[in-house]
Amino acid sequence: MSRKYFVFVILIMALTLVGAACTTGNGDTAEDTTAEDTTSEDTSGEDMAVDGDILARVLERGKLVCGSRTDLAGFGSLDADGRNVGFDIDLCRAVAAAVLGDPEAVEFVPLTAADRGPSLQTAEVDLLSRNVTWTSSRDAQWGNFTSVWFYDGQGFMIANDSGIESTADFDGATVCVTSGTTTEQNLSDFFRQNGMEFEAVIFEETAAVYGAFEDGRCDITTSDRSQLVSVRSGFENPDDYTILPDIISKEPLTPAVPHGDDAWFDVVKLVIYALVNAEELGVTQANVEEMKSSDNINILRLLGQEGDWGYTDLGLDADALARAIAAVGNYSEIYLRNLGPDTPLNLPRGLNELWTNGGLIYAPPVK
Repeated sequence: MSRKYFVFVILIMALTLVGAACTTGNGDTAEDTTAEDTTSEDTSGEDMAVDGDILARVLERGKLVCGSRTDLAGFGSLDADGRNVGFDIDLCRAVAAAVLGDPEAVEFVPLTAADRGPSLQTAEVDLLSRNVTWTSSRDAQWGNFTSVWFYDGQGFMIANDSGIESTADFDGATVCVTSGTTTEQNLSDFFRQNGMEFEAVIFEETAAVYGAFEDGRCDITTSDRSQLVSVRSGFENPDDYTILPDIISKEPLTPAVPHGDDAWFDVVKLVIYALVNAEELGVTQANVEEMKSSDNINILRLLGQEGDWGYTDLGLDADALARAIAAVGNYSEIYLRNLGPDTPLNLPRGLNELWTNGGLIYAPPVK
């Protein structure tokens, strides 16, 4: 009897295992559950900020969303008619002209310094063109940095009645600075390296930094030297302030795009390269149509009259780069219009000269 009972128990256990295996085959298994979870992850991926096709989104909405600023003369500001103008703004219009055929098809999104990283990480903007320094950590965390648009370095501005004559007099000074910037970190590094103390007066809004400085709340303010020149030009009494000659950092100001879309990354880079190559080749806003019949093979390639410079692979038109140049001019024209000797800034090009003129501005060939 005991033996029969033992056989019976073994039989029941075997049937239970077979039943479990059959149930597993019907789809309610750990393996199938995992598959359902994977599907769920893939579905949520459709809601991620970057889906690998920014160009398609730009074309569908009919406009480029560009992260910018409205408070820095020469780079990004509003003119008397409330229109966005500036060196960084012109790049946004060039990209819109290349992609959409219309340099005015741009929605400008004003961003604080602290907003720049998140706007790229969430792909709130298609392009960030707003005095942003290219660093290794930002490249890793924020987005893809394209090509240097303006070479700069951090400097200091002092009030002439502050008693400060050089950086040797900085110990114990108060410094107005924008939070969330390389400027803030460089400032701390500079004082630490030189064994000096300072009191930081920190603001999130750049305009508040300079307002406080002009009101005498701090002895010094610091930022990219181009920004200091721009801001000083708007002070009530610009001659009451001095920008010291010291440069304490490298600040390669570089437009950036969200991570996750190599083709869009290439589109924006190619537009920048086109504007630089146009200067080198003598193609201007005024003569771009005439230059389409040039006997220079490099000009013909740039303007889409010879060969395929990659537009087929990128989903652009052959004359996309020609449209960009026609919209805003070449790099020199953009620089002179916004920052040159006929503007309040009167910034010498310096490092921002073409490589053929002793500067660092250089672009790979379009071919």
